[in-house]
Formats: sequence, C-alpha cells, structure tokens
Amino acid sequence: MAFLGVVVIPTVTTGTYMAFVAADQFNSTTSFSVRSIEASQPGDLLGMFTQASGGSTVNDSYMLLDYVMSAELVKSADEQLNLDEIYSSRGNDFYYGLTPNRSIEEKMIYWKRMVSISFDQSSGILKLNVKAFDEKRAQELTQFIVSASERLVNTISDAAKSEVLKDAQNAVEQNESRLAGIQLNLRKFRDLMQEADPIEGAKLASQIVSTLEQQLAMSKTELSTALAQMGQTSPRVKVLRSQIASLEQQVQKERGRFGSGEPAKSGRNYDITSSDVAGRIEQYEKLETQRQFSERAYTAALGGLEKAQIEASSKERYMATFIKPTLPELAQYPSRFLNTALIFGFGMLIWGVMVMVYYNIRDRN
Repeated sequence: MAFLGVVVIPTVTTGTYMAFVAADQFNSTTSFSVRSIEASQPGDLLGMFTQASGGSTVNDSYMLLDYVMSAELVKSADEQLNLDEIYSSRGNDFYYGLTPNRSIEEKMIYWKRMVSISFDQSSGILKLNVKAFDEKRAQELTQFIVSASERLVNTISDAAKSEVLKDAQNAVEQNESRLAGIQLNLRKFRDLMQEADPIEGAKLASQIVSTLEQQLAMSKTELSTALAQMGQTSPRVKVLRSQIASLEQQVQKERGRFGSGEPAKSGRNYDITSSDVAGRIEQYEKLETQRQFSERAYTAALGGLEKAQIEASSKERYMATFIKPTLPELAQYPSRFLNTALIFGFGMLIWGVMVMVYYNIRDRN
C-alpha cells in the first residue's frame, strides 16, 4: 500500500496531467551583450563571441540580469502586454496558468518560472528564454524585454556621459561669456577712440613730434642765418619767427597728447574718455591683457571639453542583439516525460527511506 500511495499514484497522476491536461508552452530565445564604443572593433561575428570582457562590461551585464527579474519590468510588462491574458490558464491546466488579479509579488514568482536569463562572463553574452502558451506572444514578450533592457542601457549610458561632460561644458560656457564681454568692451573702446590700436597711434604721434622738431630746428637755423645777414625788422626774419612760434606751439600740443608730464599718482584710473595718449594706452593694455587671458582660459576650457568628450565616449554603452527573438514552431515545454520521471524518482526515494526505517525499527524490536 505504501508503494502504491507514494510511488504509483503520484507517478500516474503526474503522467496523466502532463499527457492530457498540461498546456503546450513555446520557448522564444534571444542573445545579446552590453558593449562599449572603444571596444566595439571586432571584424566579424566570431570576434563578438571570442573576446572576453573587452566588448562588454560585466557590471552592466549583471545589472541587466537583475533588471529582467525585477518588479519594475514585471509591472511594465503587465501594463503594456497584460500578463493575465498572456498566461491565463489554458483548458484545465491550473498548475502552469496564472490566476488573474494576482499581486505583483505573486506575479514575480510566476515570472521567474516562465522567464530565465543567463550570463556567460567569459564571452559577455546574455541569453534570454521566455515561455508562453502562444508562440507569437512568446516572441512578443521576448522583444518587449529586449527593448526595455536596451532603453535602460541607453539611459545609463547617457547619464554617465552627461555627468562627465557637465562640468567641462559649464566651464566652456562661462569662459566664452567672459571672453565675449571683454571683446565687447574692447570694441566699444575702439569705436569711441576711433582707432584700432592706441599704441600704434602713439607711435605715429611720436613720429609727428619728431618731424615737427626737425622742422623747428631747421627753422631756428635759418633764423640764425637770416639775423646774421638781415635786420630784426626784415620780412624774412618776421616770417621765420612766426613759423618757429607756430612749430613750437604744435610740438607742445602734440607732446601734451601723451600726458601731463607729471608722475602718475598711485591708484590713478582713467575712464574710457581719456584724451591723452598715455591714458588711452593704459586702458587699452588692460583690456588687451584681459582679452588674452580670457582667450587662453577659453582655449584651455575647450581642450578640457575635448578631453571630457573622449572620456565620455569610453563610458558610452549600447546593447548588441546578435540573435533576434525567435518565433518558436514546436512546443518544448513542459517536459512531460522528465517531470513524470522526476516524480517517480522522488517517490522511489521516499519509499526506499520508508522501507529502510521500517526494517530498522522492526529489527530493533
């Protein structure tokens, strides 16, 4: 009787359920890996399999393992595809079917029975298996999981790149704004002063003064020669004296444009309307120094941004799906013979233990 109750009846019941009640389950598979931009250089498909962790990141792959089995993905799949409809009981198959209106925790338990994912660390390949009672729904659910995983990888990749580039981009924007402000001030200065470079203007004014002084010296020499030959009231002497006076005034005026001739006081500030050459040069040199410094800072910021972009590219990840979700043609599950054999083997084990305990107790008595 014990053998009948422990082995025969469970085995026959299981076999009958598997043969006549259990609904066919179709298995859709797909394979993919998480890869990085700088390592995505294999020349053929074989390289995708043979290179170890160079084309994928182990941490990201383990992240996908957790995500595929997470409540977040189960909830998203339920909202978009209706898991109650996909896994509703077929016929009288109460064991493999999903009872409607289950909690998310109960659906997660059922999800782990129907969805499995494995990760080969040596090749960086993830293999996903999804079972369903309909072949097309199995493929549809597999594609949904792949798409959701791809969105996750892209989101994390974009966040990593944004974090790297954020500070560098802010530095470029700040230096660009400062340089633009200084260039605007320099342009206003040139517009108001009507000269591109006060230093060049000063050189030209210095040449004018030198020329006037030469003319003044020549006029004084001519006056000395004329006085030796003519009287003080002669027309020639009067013309030369008038010419010398005019040249002296012109020289004095041109020299006055360079400044007052007095030592500059400490902390002296010139506004942009300074008329003397020295004041304009001082303002121009300050603006030009600020411009050069800002240009160097802006160039350095651009270099930092370029370096950050290179670093960000190394953090870019994408999901390479090299085996698309398959459309199954034959029902591979449930494993009817295997399940029946396991029940038979488990029953035999229990029956054997019971027999050993019985004979052990009988022999002691």
